[in-house]
Formats: sequence, structure tokens, C-alpha cells
Amino acid sequence: MVGLGNPGPRYEPTRHNVGFWLVDRIAARHAVAFRTETRLHGLACRLAVDGGDLRLLKPTTFMNHSGQAVAAMARYFAIPPERILVAHDELDLPPGSLRLKFGGGHAGHNGLRDTIQQLGSRDFWRLRIGIGHPGDKAQVVGYVLDRPNRDDEQRILDAIDAADEGLSELTGGAFQRVMNRLHVRAT
Repeated sequence: MVGLGNPGPRYEPTRHNVGFWLVDRIAARHAVAFRTETRLHGLACRLAVDGGDLRLLKPTTFMNHSGQAVAAMARYFAIPPERILVAHDELDLPPGSLRLKFGGGHAGHNGLRDTIQQLGSRDFWRLRIGIGHPGDKAQVVGYVLDRPNRDDEQRILDAIDAADEGLSELTGGAFQRVMNRLHVRAT
């Protein structure tokens, strides 16, 4: 499971880092710490969930080069794309919405664009975490690199908790069951 975001304290509270928020939540709940893995171009940790092995990754390559870290981990641990879940911010969903999706394009998301390019495949899972849209395309960069207001932040954190609750099903590969439980459809 890869959480997309940008490294550094300046970016921690921003909408663009909700993928990091999710993997940080999972690591904290399981009392495991991320450590720098230079060969993976990121921060990584490993945990056991209901008998399954889960590796968490936070790329330190910045969002637009996230695929470098995702592909490095996939190659190093021989993880096929269809066993990878990438959690990322989604402008096209209201704050706090979750959608689990398999395959597809990048929809303009540079982290997904680079991941597709570096993996050489679109066939991986995505957990789309809604952050809302500023309403004007010219405002998108500033919007994603800004902190959400208190209400939106709480909605996003509630969605992250819901995703975290489905973790054991995800590590067992039951992506369809998680989609059904969250009352979302593959899009």
C-alpha cells in the first residue's frame, strides 16, 4: 500500500498528502515506524495484518515522481501491479468520499501518471480519497497544496478511519468486498 504525498513538514497538513495521512494512520495503529529506505526512494514499514504481510510506502520523491518509489518497491519485493494499492487525493470527489478503483487512467493526477509510467501498467488498485475541487481549474495547484478547512479535514479523517477499518480485507486481497462494504462502486 502506497500513500501518495509530498515529503516535509510544509506539506504534511495539505490536501495533496491525504495518501500519507492514511498510511500514517495505519502505521500508528499497528505501532510500527517508518524508516528511510534509500533503495525504495521512500519511507517504508512492514506489518502483519490478520496473517497477511503488508508493506506501507511513503515516497520521498515528491508527488510528480511517485512512480519511481512505487516501481522500486514492486521490483524489489516482486509485487505484481494488481497487488498494489495506491491511496491518493481526488479532486473529483467531495471531501471525505472514498472510491476504490482498479485500473484506468490518471485523470490528470501527476502521481498516478508517473506510477503508471514507471510500473508500465495501469492495472493496480487506487483508493481515491475525496478532497473536493476549488471550482476553478486555475486554483487547483494552490488548493491541493493548502490545508483543508476544519469541516473538510474532519470528513477526510473520518474517511481514512473507514478505509483503515477495511485493512484486513485489503491485505487478504478482498478488494471487491471492501468496495461493497464502503457502498462504493468501481469507477
